[in-house]
Amino acid sequence: MDREEIIDALSQYFAVKELVCDHTYAKHGEKSWQFLDTDWLHCLLIIRRDILKVPMTCNQSTAHQRGLRCNMCDLVKSKKANYLSAHILGKAGDFTVKGMNAGKARQEIMLKAHLLPCKIRLEGGVSWLHFDVLPQYGVTEKVYVFHV
Repeated sequence: MDREEIIDALSQYFAVKELVCDHTYAKHGEKSWQFLDTDWLHCLLIIRRDILKVPMTCNQSTAHQRGLRCNMCDLVKSKKANYLSAHILGKAGDFTVKGMNAGKARQEIMLKAHLLPCKIRLEGGVSWLHFDVLPQYGVTEKVYVFHV
């Protein structure tokens, strides 16, 4: 699939406003797709449509920095040291999965890793589903679980 096909298919499940911070959407609106990594979008589509097959929520009424984060976001501005998160690179998102806890969602993704178009990272030990496509040098697993 090319990028436009991925975005078109993903639009059935997510509005771009759900995947980027409020600052980005306020400035760029529907053009905000341009800041999201193609591999990440493709993996999000596969995870939502083909692996978990249930609604997933990224940004919501009480949390607005779970997808792309910009330099104006509190989570970024509060950092005292260099901060190069996959979130600021448009390569990550934190999700709530309907009817499934994060551990079960991670398990399902690992069981069906062969469906993913590239390697991903999952954050373990947290109550949300974080996945990203930030390359990890020396890691050969299709799905790599990391802990912060």
